[in-house]
Amino acid sequence: MNVSLLNKTVVLAASRKTNEMSKIIEKQQGTPLVRSLQGTVFLNDQEVRKDLERDVEENYDWMIFTTGIGVNALLDMAKDMNIKDQYLKSINEATIAARGYKTFAALKKIGVTPTAKDDDGTIKGLIASLQPYDFNGKRVMVQLHGENAPSLLEYLIEEGAIVFPILPYKHVDPKPETVERFCQEVLAGEIDAVCFTAAIQVRSLFKYAKEKRYSRSIVDAFMTHTMAVAVGKVTAEALHEEGIDRIVKPDLERMGAMIVELSNYYEEIEKY
Repeated sequence: MNVSLLNKTVVLAASRKTNEMSKIIEKQQGTPLVRSLQGTVFLNDQEVRKDLERDVEENYDWMIFTTGIGVNALLDMAKDMNIKDQYLKSINEATIAARGYKTFAALKKIGVTPTAKDDDGTIKGLIASLQPYDFNGKRVMVQLHGENAPSLLEYLIEEGAIVFPILPYKHVDPKPETVERFCQEVLAGEIDAVCFTAAIQVRSLFKYAKEKRYSRSIVDAFMTHTMAVAVGKVTAEALHEEGIDRIVKPDLERMGAMIVELSNYYEEIEKY
């Protein structure tokens, strides 16, 4: 029996599949705690309808899509509004950029091949793919998902673009009492590792921590006694942006693989 997580308290910051992940941790003799740092998500319906009406009337030089679910939500809403043909025309007349393979696949279904796309599924990778192009004075629609991508928007604005963001979905912050409890546990040294399964969990945590002036202490905790575990590149990127460089991340971007990688990390430490 693998007991690499023996005497380790591991927090799950996710809001779904927590039972499955808890069982994996328990099988390795660890103690799982669920502290969901991810609030609910809702369709940003009325505001997006106004944005879609704008999108079929405006001429964009670029349209940048960052999630497959966002592409599909916009297409479904355009269909419901009886403007899908006009929206598809707008997409086909613009230069397209995409982040992530799911976004690329969603665009492929409507016959669109992006001119620029990332190599690694991250916003940083997407920005790198945009650097060869001139955005000065260009009108750019940016589809976001649930939260702003400040580095992407800042890059485009700095390059002189006129940016029109659209957010098909919005996140509602997690319960403050949950985040407060989590912060106090981390600051007290009671948590050995935290498994983050989405970038929004990192952003929600640090949004709260900055408001409470805990952020510096939280970063210090992650850089010393609490291990940050990221399910994949995008989540790891969010941790890096907050100043956390001590991260365990699996090659296979899956929740189970993430816990196995954490177990392997502790197993290696115990050898020395």
